[in-house]
Amino acid sequence: MEPMSHFDHLDLDGHLLGLLLAVAEEGSVTRAAQRLGLTQSAVSHALDKLRAIVGDALFVRSGRGIVPTARAEALVQQARLLLEQMRGFSTVGGFDAARFEGQITVAANDLQRDLLLPAWLQRLRAQAPGLRLRVVPSGVPRPEMLRDGGCQLVLSPRPPEAADLVQNRLFDDRYAVFYDAARRPAPASLADYLAAEHVTVVYEPRRALDLDQWLAEQGVVRQVVATVPGFAGLPAFVRGSRLLCTAPSRLGLGLLGGLASVLPPLPCPTLPMYAIWHVRHQADALHQWLRGTLDEVAATVAFEAG
Repeated sequence: MEPMSHFDHLDLDGHLLGLLLAVAEEGSVTRAAQRLGLTQSAVSHALDKLRAIVGDALFVRSGRGIVPTARAEALVQQARLLLEQMRGFSTVGGFDAARFEGQITVAANDLQRDLLLPAWLQRLRAQAPGLRLRVVPSGVPRPEMLRDGGCQLVLSPRPPEAADLVQNRLFDDRYAVFYDAARRPAPASLADYLAAEHVTVVYEPRRALDLDQWLAEQGVVRQVVATVPGFAGLPAFVRGSRLLCTAPSRLGLGLLGGLASVLPPLPCPTLPMYAIWHVRHQADALHQWLRGTLDEVAATVAFEAG
């Protein structure tokens, strides 16, 4: 497929770039159309126009969905950055939340996702009804997630080390030992804790929780009989069993709600939580508004934790 011979770069606009992102992120023309509020045929016609412009198929069938070609993956990264620049152009001199229309992408694992983002979204949409939030897993955060425009913010207890990233400490949480009180008593001593069997979290690729690394450095050896790739996997293993899990205490408000908990039988470090963003967003009015409302939600969490 050859590019349109009469192609002018002005034929590209924000709508086409946004459509490219939507199809790539949804992996489906139908779901992209629903997200954009367009008909499926309108999205297909726009994709055909974009294919003609760039001279590439952009998406190919894979099972029941579609996947981007190598060219499309490169274009998606450029499209994200271009759309960010367009948003910045439109907000020079001030930001009007009520007129904002667009999607914000945040990378977060299950703790910070459930603890912060639902309340944050409510605050955002109270001022910006046209805002949509997309949450992706942060896993082991990488600087590239923010550098290529894949997300506007990363929430993580372990910020990547990079000179072009900025971080803000949102709150600290303490650890607690969770257990099913119907199946076992609380561990009454360090000996009880070490004699018990445990389930814990290991993020892919093989990144242990900071607490688990710290315990190992102290020579505390537990009987870990199961590991799961996120906090969301813990409840099913602990409920109805004699297993223990040592996790951030604020999970007791959500994922681990209904389980009993006690303080660990030895002093443990706290768990910090950071918001991380790329330095290019530091003075952006939209981004400052996002960070300000997130700080308000985090302050509520910190107050409740205190």
